[in-house]
Formats: sequence, C-alpha cells, structure tokens
Amino acid sequence: MKVANTAAAVAAYVLCCQDLASAGPVRIQKRGTLDPLFEITTLGGMTFKISQVPNKKFYGQHKGRGSMAMARAFSKYGAAIPDDLLSTIEQILEELGLLGNNGSGNKTSNDPQGEVAATPQMFDSEYLAPVQIGTPPQTLNLDFDTGSSDLWVFSSETPANQVMGQDVWDIEQSSTARLQSGESWSISYGDGSSSNGNVYLDVVSIGGVTVESQAVESASNVSLSFTQRPDTDGLVGLAFGTINTVRPNQQKTFFENAVTNLASPLFTANLRKAEPGNYNFGFIDTTEFTGDITFVPVNSTNGFWQFTSEGFAIAGSAAVSAPHQAIADTGTTLLLLPQAIADAYYARVQGAVNDVSGAGGYIFPCAATLPSYTAVIGGYEAVIPGDFINFAPVDGDTFESATTCFGGIQASPASFPFAIYGDIFLKAQFVVFHGGNEELGFASKPLP
Repeated sequence: MKVANTAAAVAAYVLCCQDLASAGPVRIQKRGTLDPLFEITTLGGMTFKISQVPNKKFYGQHKGRGSMAMARAFSKYGAAIPDDLLSTIEQILEELGLLGNNGSGNKTSNDPQGEVAATPQMFDSEYLAPVQIGTPPQTLNLDFDTGSSDLWVFSSETPANQVMGQDVWDIEQSSTARLQSGESWSISYGDGSSSNGNVYLDVVSIGGVTVESQAVESASNVSLSFTQRPDTDGLVGLAFGTINTVRPNQQKTFFENAVTNLASPLFTANLRKAEPGNYNFGFIDTTEFTGDITFVPVNSTNGFWQFTSEGFAIAGSAAVSAPHQAIADTGTTLLLLPQAIADAYYARVQGAVNDVSGAGGYIFPCAATLPSYTAVIGGYEAVIPGDFINFAPVDGDTFESATTCFGGIQASPASFPFAIYGDIFLKAQFVVFHGGNEELGFASKPLP
C-alpha cells in the first residue's frame, strides 16, 4: 500500500506506509505454540479456557440509534451535547415510548462457567456481558467499558422511578457485601447529569475469574441517559484505575484486582457484528485471530488505553499520513475520528451529508455502497469493511424500510483530546489489552 495526498488535505507529508511515524517501538508477536504469550498457565492445579455463554437478554429499538450513540459519546467524555441533537433525542424517545416505562428486577444464575458473551444490542449499539455479584451470586448484564474505571450497578438503593426494566443488585441479599463507610463515587456527564452512590466490597466473578473484595459502586442516583437504557444494568470499567471516581480512596478495577491470579496480565476483546463476541482474561486464544499480532505502546497517563494511529486509507487506496492520538473504547459504539478524516471518508460516499443539526452526524442513502476504512496503527492495517460502517436507519425502523442511514464513522467533537476507536472499529479486529506491558495488540480475524 502506498501513501498519497487527498483533496481533504489531511496528509501533512507523504511516506510509505511502513515508514509512518509511531509513538514508540512496535512489537510483532509471531504465532507459535511454544511462545509463552499463547500458553494457558496452570493456576492452583487448574487451567481455564472460558466457554461462550450467550446473553439472552435483548432490548432495543430501531429508529434513532445513531443520534443516541452520538449523544452518549458527547456525554461520556464531558462534551456539551448540541441543543439540536438534544431535541432530536427527545423526539426519538417520545416516539419510542421510552419516557415513562418503570420497572425493576433481580435474578440469580447457576449457569456453568462460560466465556463472557458480549451480545450486541439492536444495530450493535453496545455489547453486554453477564457478571455475578455477591453471595449467592446475582447476575447482571453489564457494559464492559475500556473507556472508564468504575464498576457501578443499578441496585436496591436506586430509586424506583429511576429503574426502567434493569435488573438490580439486591445488596441485602448478599451475605458478603460490606459497606465502605465514608466512600462514595460520582460520575458527571456532558449533558449536566450524573450518577453517584455508595461503595461496597463484594465477591465479583466474570467468566469464572473471581475477585473476593471488589469495589462495587451502588447507584443511589442514575443519569437519565442510563435510566432510559433498560438493557444495561451497569458498567464494568476496564481502563486504568487512575481515573476511578471513588473518593476519598480510589479503587482498583476488576482487571487490576484479578491480574495477579491470571495466567497472563492481559485480556482480549473479540467483538462481533450482529452476533455474540467474547472477552478472554489471562490468555490469548490463537483460534480467534489470523496472522501475527502487532503490539503498540499505550500511553496510560490519562487513564485510557491510548495509542497513536499514523494514518488511514479508504477503499484500499493509497494510505494517507494523518497521525492522531486515539483510545480503544469498548464502551463507545462509534468510531469517532478527527473531522478532516471523517470528511475524507464521506467524500467517497455518494449522497453523504453531515447533518449535525438533524441527525447528529453523517448520514447517507441506505442504498449507497460504503467503502472500507483502514486505520494504520504501528504498521498494522486495520480494515473495517464498508458494510460494518452502516450503523443504523434514520427515517425508518429497519434498514429495509429506511431510505437514509447513519454512519458508524463520525467526527469527534473538536474539544476531544483524542479520537475514539469504539465498537465499529473493534468488532472488525482482534484486540489484546496487555496490562503487564501497557500495550495494545491488533490482529486480523475471520469476519462474516
């Protein structure tokens, strides 16, 4: 692949793809059965490969997913949501009847250990996984979020009028839950709302990996944006603990607590388009990717899995040098790129329009053929097929009935200090989050 300038003037200079600037040394991990990176280490006489467990809980509406995904990204990273987009969201929620449906529940599960299943909600807006909390274990479907560091849940302390169908953690039913007196947590969002509450220590198990004294943040107040998402019972933050919001004493993430008991200090994300994906903790399954893994250094200064992307290509054409900082975020749906790169991509889509005031971002005729997008990361070419980028219908309840669709690639707000490589990107790659080396690994995988 060669590198060339484009009309969008994104490239500052032209170099061969292999010579694009990198934030640090790049490591290529060759596939090999004797390499310790690929071994499953025996722990206490046991080895584990966690088999897949589908998440059977499925909610979601069709129309407006694009606008809501964009608004959630704004809110999560503290950017003010434009008034026009807020009006669009309110209209969509009213049309879908999501402004007054209350309910709560709790359930337990004795299902066997399983590979943590990440089940995509309607139009891949998020990936959820079952997590067991307490004694006896109560199973909640939580959003695995590498863009935050709090494990918080809807609970028996959440006001009834803020629960709209979510399962809740019943604290009194857990014999091992211990209130941490004087500790509290609070997360503020760009729309001015917040979620906050008390902090407990309890047993948490994910896919058979158990932490005996994990900080579980109980919600005594929940942002409306989460109340209106009945499919999500809370979050498991998998970024670095330096951005955990518990005060006065920050708490470690589940991964940070579990890492000493893992065969390797890493976890992998193998998310899928329109079908269950999985997270593996402590080992790399060589059947889940093809070729070699390219590792790039992570800058954890800001608490995120932050890396450098050196450039991009569209539809397999010559690559363009456009270095930018980015984070790998499983808790964000879209791929949010610098404005100039998003503009360059949609310049190749017939009929595409940046409808910021109406839909919240780029839209296009549903009949349009979308080109692939390739992110250049440390010499690795991460290809996202065009059909992965058609995110959601705009003017209909299904892709078949709609004439206008919302793109999975959008421009990140100018106030964001980095691009956000969310699920649109991640579901097309095999990704290793290596906490021991503070690296990210990327590899190709079979795609549908």
